[in-house]
Amino acid sequence: MKIVFMGTPDFAVETLKALHDKGHDIKLVVTQPDKPVGRSGKLCPPPVKQEALALGLEVVQPLKASDPDFTQRIKDIAPDVIVVVAYGQILKKEFLDIPEYGCVNVHASLLPRYRGAAPIQWSVINGDEISGVTTMLMDIGVDTGDILLTEEVRLDAKETGGSLFDKLSTVGADLLIKTLDGLEKGNIVPVPQDESKATHAGMLSKKMGMIDFNETADVIERLIRGLNPWPGAYTFIEGKKLTIWDSDVDEATDTSEEPGTIVSVTKDHLRVQCRDSILKIKELQLEGKKRMSTGDFLNGKKLSPGEKLG
Repeated sequence: MKIVFMGTPDFAVETLKALHDKGHDIKLVVTQPDKPVGRSGKLCPPPVKQEALALGLEVVQPLKASDPDFTQRIKDIAPDVIVVVAYGQILKKEFLDIPEYGCVNVHASLLPRYRGAAPIQWSVINGDEISGVTTMLMDIGVDTGDILLTEEVRLDAKETGGSLFDKLSTVGADLLIKTLDGLEKGNIVPVPQDESKATHAGMLSKKMGMIDFNETADVIERLIRGLNPWPGAYTFIEGKKLTIWDSDVDEATDTSEEPGTIVSVTKDHLRVQCRDSILKIKELQLEGKKRMSTGDFLNGKKLSPGEKLG
């Protein structure tokens, strides 16, 4: 099929590679403009641009997809389908109506659950046992289009936002190839979403990573996993930010200490009181330091029961 591909982050790279490997005719790759990173402010190209150039594909980076000249260029290409994977801009109806088979989106949830920007992380944070990927025909709403195909993925007990991201990017690439094949053969029937089951997955922010030890230990443990690797769940110790990367719930014990209190220190763990039980911290990172096991951290930092985090 003659394709225009629109995507920006790492999640979209696997789908672009799959299209290329399957011999689809990728006429153009569209991605967001390069962005400054770090203290130097050096411009960095999006992952999709880097991959597209490595594959020898033409790349464009319009400031706005609604720009009339850009829209006309896509009309001149007359693609069979436009594939959209985490592109990052709203597409207008005039644009969506260009390709014969429509604009096909790869979304990292089982729609209509988790419409929005961060379905992967919220699935972990909310303790879901099953996640998945949906391909859909885009309309003018946000993730509201008719469903084409879905594939479920079971979450591991220690699933993180990062590990689920990797799983779903691979599943999404394969599902997109199946979807295009089905559309071309005419054996996929689009199914409207059930609006009564729709939920929203809002954008992540650094602020939401602040740990509230008045929450239950299992809620905090899921938050830590869901926000790993970004933006990270954190607390404070002696005025310094302490990011928690790995933890377990110690359901067998509880104390009368206030939430946030360190109740015991072993050679490998910090055990911290939460609302209903103990959170056992296994991996962390003090502000300005590298990520390390709690054991290594305690080799250079003396902590005692009764001290508080937060």
